[in-house]
Amino acid sequence: MDEKQLIERIVAEVVRRMGPGGPGAGSSALAAPAAPSIPAAELAGMIDHTLLRPEASTAAFDKLCQEAVQHKFYSVCVNSCRVAYVARKLQGTGVKVCAVVGFPLGAMTSRAKGFEAREAIADGAAEIDMVINVGLLKSGDLAAVEEDIRAVRRSTRGTTVLKVILETALLTQDEKLIGCELAKKAGADFVKTCTGFSGGAASPEDIALMRRAVGSALGVKASGGVRTYKGAVALVQAGANRLGCSASVAIVTGGDGGAGY
Repeated sequence: MDEKQLIERIVAEVVRRMGPGGPGAGSSALAAPAAPSIPAAELAGMIDHTLLRPEASTAAFDKLCQEAVQHKFYSVCVNSCRVAYVARKLQGTGVKVCAVVGFPLGAMTSRAKGFEAREAIADGAAEIDMVINVGLLKSGDLAAVEEDIRAVRRSTRGTTVLKVILETALLTQDEKLIGCELAKKAGADFVKTCTGFSGGAASPEDIALMRRAVGSALGVKASGGVRTYKGAVALVQAGANRLGCSASVAIVTGGDGGAGY
């Protein structure tokens, strides 16, 4: 079986499991999400409060941690070099630490991603958000993509939550389905939309597609361009059970989070 036939078989199997309507089912309904109905405090408990800008100062991470504690966000999400610092700041607060791995391109070797994950966990990360190897996925090298995820999964030793960033803005609908399936096969805990560094943003349509693809077996994290309370609620209603946001405070207090969904 060649790569094209394998991809077609995997897509057909995922679509079959998704049931009537296939990948696009429900998209028209999502164009007009229901009115916001999730209490801000509940929404805060679903947010990974995120700071991944390369120019961010230590003072910015101090503020990140203070905001996370004040608003009871689920976690802070940072680059791996900042994990030890924020873990010390957050010790005893109940706020978890999430580290990105292979960020933002996903084009590192699997061994490098695995090493970065182990270092982040040793420094205090309770969750790892890894970027999928987008180029290999688009080339149809599915075995290599699955092994890349497994390399990081092995590094977590099954005790750390693993989220797989698909970078949906760069993928076709079929590739999104395949990415979800490979993450599931490799033992990930979540699939996630975007890094925010390659264009695009989380959308209810993508979240609904990913939720239908993974069912209840995996979590679905919406990230990239999530800047308003209404938008965040729409993503949750579409099937997300975690949100990655840099505009978290504005989202839960009704402020202006800037341009975005």
